[in-house]
Amino acid sequence: MKKLIYTLAFFATLLFSCEKALDEPAQGVVSGDDLNTPENIDKMVIAAYSALGNDHYTSPYSSMWPYGSVRGGDTYKGGDGPGDLSEFHLFETFSLNRPDNALLDQLWFRLYVGVGRANDALRRVNTMSATDYPNKVQRQGELRFLRGHFYFLLKILFKYVPFIDENMAKADYPSISNKALSNDALWTKIADDFRAAVTALPTDQNDKGRVNKNAAKAYLAKVLLYQAYTQSENNAVSGIDAAKLNEINTLCDEIIASGKFSLSTDYASNFLSASDNGLESVFAIQYSKDDGTPKGRLDYGHALNYPMNQEYGCCGFNVPSHDLINAFKTGTDGLPLFSTYNNTDAAASLDFQSSSFDPRLDHTVAKPGAPFKYKPTFVFQRSWSRAPAIYDAFASMKEAVLPDDASFQKVPPFIGSSKNWQIIRYSDVLLWKAEALIELGRPLEAVPLINQVRNRANLSRNLLKNAAGSPTSNYNAQLYQPGVNCTWTLDFARQALRFERRLEFATEGYHFFDLVRWGVAAQTMNAYFTVEKSRVAHLSDARFTAGRDEYFPIPLNQINFSSGVYKQNNGW
Repeated sequence: MKKLIYTLAFFATLLFSCEKALDEPAQGVVSGDDLNTPENIDKMVIAAYSALGNDHYTSPYSSMWPYGSVRGGDTYKGGDGPGDLSEFHLFETFSLNRPDNALLDQLWFRLYVGVGRANDALRRVNTMSATDYPNKVQRQGELRFLRGHFYFLLKILFKYVPFIDENMAKADYPSISNKALSNDALWTKIADDFRAAVTALPTDQNDKGRVNKNAAKAYLAKVLLYQAYTQSENNAVSGIDAAKLNEINTLCDEIIASGKFSLSTDYASNFLSASDNGLESVFAIQYSKDDGTPKGRLDYGHALNYPMNQEYGCCGFNVPSHDLINAFKTGTDGLPLFSTYNNTDAAASLDFQSSSFDPRLDHTVAKPGAPFKYKPTFVFQRSWSRAPAIYDAFASMKEAVLPDDASFQKVPPFIGSSKNWQIIRYSDVLLWKAEALIELGRPLEAVPLINQVRNRANLSRNLLKNAAGSPTSNYNAQLYQPGVNCTWTLDFARQALRFERRLEFATEGYHFFDLVRWGVAAQTMNAYFTVEKSRVAHLSDARFTAGRDEYFPIPLNQINFSSGVYKQNNGW
């Protein structure tokens, strides 16, 4: 690897993207040794935090929407058609994807830049004494957390990746195989980073955005939940680890008992810039504008995901699917329709009154004739869609802000905002605990946890009104009452939990990864394609191959760069 060169200009522009930094001429050079001061090491830690949001609209990872929402059937790729960012079309259809997909190589590279920043800062922090650097232990915890985050993303995307930490010599990097660790051992390495963070981090941080002990516990629980589902080499789920489920339950209990978090009164608060860093936010990426830099530290991961109307102008990606829209239907009892929700197509008829719906529909999906982002006079029109003949005329709203929002900024021809993007919310914690209890054979204990999330959803109606003050859709979302409106068997509880996760986190980028860890990706996606192909022609070639498509291939460039040390994933 090339020796890293750090410029004085870099320290003045820590929050710039990698591309911007490379565009600027060097104004001076700092040696590696000159960086080993408490002040400069703190800047290196900030640079590691900066990597969280240093993604790009062609390979986003702050939001995982192309990999978890598009591949999970929550959304269509969108844009101007299959040829617009065609690499994402290959993701969506599975059968056409290839190891030489250039954007997979770019994604791999960018995530390892994040790992590299954390490792470089850790090497420097480790050499300092606690006397010279009083924040040593805390900064070690922060960096272990950040590195764990980047490895978690690499793991769920590619399954087998080389694990490189701060103690490995750079000269040894070329000899480290992506198969040096087993699937389970690699999960353990990632979990170890979060365990170290739990030990080192304080309960509270003065700076917004710095991770704390509860954030580390939550991320550890998330990692363990993925690891608990034992996978074979062909990606089939072969069992579940009860010990890990018990640890997840304990970690979630500790977070709940801390009293630091609660569900927002209104679901909308999670997606409004005015509510950034609220009580539901466990770990979020922080963005900024008007911060002394030319364009601010904006969310470029969602730069393509705005409508094509005059106020925005680009680019119509991440379009909610008919399947997702129909999934928000409820029965006369106000409960989800697990197996029949897709029998009639509300998305095609645009009839949102004859059936009833979970209110989260209108927090998630922009529909023709309905207010966009809670502004009754700003009504989403079919003409705002970029390619309605291909992807129909809907839009994803959670990532968007209004054009008069304080966080909004155009970066022509794209859109940016400084609104936070949440990676872990308190509702995650409640549903992780519910899932652990169900899989431990204690399904009745999961009922109040799932009902907390459903109750908040049912009450989140105040902003969902048109200019006349009428509800945008016919809402009815009720609680589960075992023995009254449902028979709460283990199988029913599992369906309820999995459906709840889809509705709660729809379009946020993780649905596909849930399907993979549950071992149901092939059956779910092929069933989705069977119906959805009759609605949208761009999925005509779509097909999920079990034992292969659960993970992306290792990028061909990376295998070539490693001179064959890296081995390709199963099926590729």
